[in-house]
Amino acid sequence: MKPRALVIILFAAITIRVPGAAARAEPPASVRLYVFDCGKLDIPDISPYQLTRAEIATNVMSVPCFLIAHPRGTLMWDVGVVPDRLIPPGGTGTLRGYGTSTKRLETQLREIGYAPADITYLSLSHFHWDHVGNANLFAGATWLVSKAERDVMFSDPPSPRTEPENFSALRTSRTTIIRTADYDVFGDGSVVIKSAPGHSPGHQVLFVRLARTGPIVLSGDLYHYPEERVLRKVPTTEFNREQSAASRAAVEAFLTRTRAQLWIEHDFISNAKLHKSPRYYE
Repeated sequence: MKPRALVIILFAAITIRVPGAAARAEPPASVRLYVFDCGKLDIPDISPYQLTRAEIATNVMSVPCFLIAHPRGTLMWDVGVVPDRLIPPGGTGTLRGYGTSTKRLETQLREIGYAPADITYLSLSHFHWDHVGNANLFAGATWLVSKAERDVMFSDPPSPRTEPENFSALRTSRTTIIRTADYDVFGDGSVVIKSAPGHSPGHQVLFVRLARTGPIVLSGDLYHYPEERVLRKVPTTEFNREQSAASRAAVEAFLTRTRAQLWIEHDFISNAKLHKSPRYYE
């Protein structure tokens, strides 16, 4: 065998692995829910939540991101506060002074075998800056959004409650406008986007039915602190406080009817107890 041919054979036998990357994920046999660490918010002033420091366990809010892996595809739900591009290797990315993150979402996805291009659907609980940080990563997915929410996201001038550059690529994404109160993402009732307006014009929550864990509702910003739920406090900064109260009542009735858990996304203490990716709920 000629030396050059031997080199080609040896090179072909080498498996090249990207550090931190896993083999490409296969569709699961049943629905899985992954929780990613996408940072935190160190809220400087909690008075808009109509709470005092003495009434809450901590002023810090968690910022999780979620991947729902279904046999028929994948859904990203909420995508963090600090865009990956602002998080230095081994350091902390900061946005607006009190939003921070040390882990890139794309890295966490690749550790379980997914790339942003693999994601079938993207949906956001709402358009505020701490939920849309990495939206541009998923511009190739089909965006599931209400007309009211999309309109406010691309309003002119933009809302001061968001960072338009972090979702600008969604303007030309494949888009499905949600026109119903309940949107069944995969058609089998296991992953349903539920309208819950008030915090924003098109705010929504996500119902996920898991075979072992049972049903879960991801809250978006229906509540921020668990004490809001206990003390029935509605923040003064809601887009429409009456709508928020009505949405809360409707979701609470749904939780009672389905016996679903409510995961308050910003609940720092409860979120810390959740299994983080690469572990998952099923």
